[in-house]
Amino acid sequence: MRKLTAFILLTLTAFPLFAQNTGNESSTPTEPVIDKVVAIVGKNIIKLSEIENGYVSMRIRQGYENAFENRCNILEGLLISKLLVHKGQVDSTDADISDEDVAQNVQYYMNAYEQQYGSKEAMRQATGYTYDELKDILGKMLRERMLSERVQAGLTNSVKVTPREVTEFFNRIPQDSVPIFEETFEIAEIVRKPEINEAERERVKMELNKMRERVLSGNAQFSTLATLYSEDPGSAGKGGELGFHTRGYWVSEFETAAFSLKPGEVSPVIETKFGFHIIQFIERRGNTVNCRHILMAPKVSSEDLLKNRMLLDSIAQEIRLGHTTFADAAARFSDNANKIEGGKVTHPSSGGYQFTIDELKQLYPGIGFSQMDAGQVSNATAMKTEENKDAYRIVTVIRRNPKHKANLTDDYDRIYNAALENAKQNKIFEWAQKTIKNTYIHIDDEFKNCNFRLKWVE
Repeated sequence: MRKLTAFILLTLTAFPLFAQNTGNESSTPTEPVIDKVVAIVGKNIIKLSEIENGYVSMRIRQGYENAFENRCNILEGLLISKLLVHKGQVDSTDADISDEDVAQNVQYYMNAYEQQYGSKEAMRQATGYTYDELKDILGKMLRERMLSERVQAGLTNSVKVTPREVTEFFNRIPQDSVPIFEETFEIAEIVRKPEINEAERERVKMELNKMRERVLSGNAQFSTLATLYSEDPGSAGKGGELGFHTRGYWVSEFETAAFSLKPGEVSPVIETKFGFHIIQFIERRGNTVNCRHILMAPKVSSEDLLKNRMLLDSIAQEIRLGHTTFADAAARFSDNANKIEGGKVTHPSSGGYQFTIDELKQLYPGIGFSQMDAGQVSNATAMKTEENKDAYRIVTVIRRNPKHKANLTDDYDRIYNAALENAKQNKIFEWAQKTIKNTYIHIDDEFKNCNFRLKWVE
């Protein structure tokens, strides 16, 4: 059985939404298996390899015991996913998912996958599949996942939980199972992004125009110049090549230029939030195009950087002396959109405001949050913006939430979200149990003894 790697498993498998994990898994490797169909839902099949891939993924991430029970949990998650897909097919919801949307998502994962392993050959060795075979597999998996998620959203969008239901949900958790939350921090920041002077902008455009003329005159290969001079770390080593993408993948200015070119044509210098580019068109395949580009970003002068650092240090001192508040200073001086919220930083994943110390170490290197009390302000520290440009920032700790056992007073938002997800899952299970009665279901004898939550077979 050829294997999909953990990257795809962690990204694409549907079973974690429903798997009920128990125990601790031993590290004994699984034996190779002969693939076969182990379940059918409507016209959708589930192969043994899907269960084994999911089982390997579960072990990699968490390590659970009870091998048969966990495989049964994985299978039930896949059965529910296929049932959602079946409903989408019956209701023609799958017609709403365009080939372009699927292709765009496939290319996103393929690019990330290739970047992780360094080359298409390394990908082949790691997965056992060629680049094109892997794209086909991903295309089928993603189309099903997109359909499953769309149907699931339609079934659960109206689900709500009241404060009383949140309380009841929390009170049903056994006392010895109430989670312990580690210490978290709520923080705010003031960011200064120095303006790039016009002379520097003109210098970069002139350099790119010289490269463009060398390519057009035949005195240089675009790919060679990209390797030598492009400041895009993701594509420079590949001669500037970006791979095939549909509309909507690149920023608008880049996309407009790329899709207007003909094979071999080189664009004029264009500007995006990342800097200045020239683009060479390589090939079009259906709704996707492949291009090379050379990126050069104007640099902020050391003098302008120093001015902004000194300004932030003076602001920090004014806050420490009580002459202004951090929120007022953020509203006046910060270049970030969160200035309207006093600089309060939102967690990029949860959407909340709480960060663990490990998350802060990764997001804010060089700032000693563990030594900062609420209200303290850091000195100005260097940073890179989302556009990879130089800037400076100061941060403050708004609140430190100590490690504690979960409770409704301090953790209501977390408990509310957990209660809402539980209610949505129950909605899916209720729907699934009714739908099973009118759907063709077959489960292989190997898994007939599973203690499923739902009655898949009578």
